[in-house]
Amino acid sequence: MTSPSNVRLALSTDLDGLIALDAIARCEPRRRRFIEQAITAGQCWVAVEAGDSSVLLGYGVLDYSFFEQAFIPLVVVGDSARRRGVGSAILRALESRSGAAKLFTSTNASNEPMRRLLGKLGFIGSGQVENLDEGDPELIFVKLRC
Repeated sequence: MTSPSNVRLALSTDLDGLIALDAIARCEPRRRRFIEQAITAGQCWVAVEAGDSSVLLGYGVLDYSFFEQAFIPLVVVGDSARRRGVGSAILRALESRSGAAKLFTSTNASNEPMRRLLGKLGFIGSGQVENLDEGDPELIFVKLRC
């Protein structure tokens, strides 16, 4: 299992590896540009294999694009690293780096594994947005830090 200490700031040299992890980025140039911009802005964090920081397991992006609030617009875990705590490690690392009283994220209603993970980590529902993906509303979650 990966721990938060195994999450580091992504480097420009990680770009190809992150694209390889992300099925959408492999076929959508827009997603590749998003990842590259997040790396350049210092907003992309990557989970790496314990003992070998060159083995990329997943990544997450933390920005302030959601009504100027701390927001995690994307978390991706490679297929071979799923169910090993990588997603939890990424979310915890982004939470600790945000320092914000409120941390927002979202996922499709159909993404049951992510919804369960968010609940496990203390995120609560905060609304939904219709019409982004037809028939699959985007659910907004927030973690309130006291």
